[in-house]
Amino acid sequence: MSNSYRPEQIIRPEILALSAYHVPSATGMIKLDAMENPYPLSPELRDEIAQLTANAPVNRYPDSSAVLLKGKLRQTLAISDDIDILLGNGSDEIIQIIAMAVAKPGAVLISVEPSFVMFRMIATFANIQYVGVPLKQDFSLDLETMLTAIAKYKPAVIFLAYPNNPTGNLFDYAAILSIIQATSGIVVIDEAYQAFADASFINEINHHPNLLLMRTLSKSGLAGLRLGLLLGRSEWLTQLEKMRLPYNIGIMTQIIAEKVLHHTVVLSEQAEAIKLERAKMSAFLATIENIKVYPSKANFILFRIHAATQIFLALKQQKILIKNLDGTHPLLENCLRVTIGTPDENAQFCSILQAILSKTV
Repeated sequence: MSNSYRPEQIIRPEILALSAYHVPSATGMIKLDAMENPYPLSPELRDEIAQLTANAPVNRYPDSSAVLLKGKLRQTLAISDDIDILLGNGSDEIIQIIAMAVAKPGAVLISVEPSFVMFRMIATFANIQYVGVPLKQDFSLDLETMLTAIAKYKPAVIFLAYPNNPTGNLFDYAAILSIIQATSGIVVIDEAYQAFADASFINEINHHPNLLLMRTLSKSGLAGLRLGLLLGRSEWLTQLEKMRLPYNIGIMTQIIAEKVLHHTVVLSEQAEAIKLERAKMSAFLATIENIKVYPSKANFILFRIHAATQIFLALKQQKILIKNLDGTHPLLENCLRVTIGTPDENAQFCSILQAILSKTV
């Protein structure tokens, strides 16, 4: 038989070397591993959505430009008319569009490490060189090293998450402005956790022609809809729109998201509840000996604990699923990340963690 049918002879070696993005099964678990909003929509709102979806013309393609949804997003997020909006099937698709658009031979994509793993993975998908600049030991931005990397690699694009995932911290605002000014490439600020951070670069778009901003509705309670958005000047978004696949935002996502955006008070109240629980969880974890808790402006908390993988597995055995980051990056040795759940879920996590630690000490 001919060898020409073997994947290793056809598929790019860097793709063969990758591991697929792993999403663990959470059936029967208290799920605190994926930065989701734990609160469902109200019964009244769900009834309204049920009516809308029952009458949705699913036999037709959706509005490819999503005009009504974009209009509602512009109004809700107070986006000025001189800023364009591009919609993606989650932020991941937007990252991929940008990476593919700039992937000229020799082009470089820079991010910091540790950060959102998809920046590195999508660079590989798009066949663009990836450079990860390490954060400092406390996970703050190493501006000097970053500026050196910009001068050396002349990146086509820099991705920065604000707050950062998985560390939860906001990088220094002035340092990010220095990066934007130092590069001739695009700087994309990923504000996926903006609802919990009370900080944004949205007012800088008009002052910096190379600045683009990503947002998502996933962390605000609509993760199942997969809706991400990119904000920026029309000279960039006109070009990036060419890369967007037609009908990438399905009709259900469009009509449900638009309906929910009429009820943003509910989403804001849920974000406030999550922030209150975040403060309580941080305070609790800080009382436990030999746990280092990192400050968070997101809807999760990163903490360092001895024998992290063992603790992670013990929690899993007790039906609590969090994220094990031990072994994913040298700076994350013995680190675990817990998403803020409902008060009841958080109380169960805290009590089970305490019980596990009392047995292992």
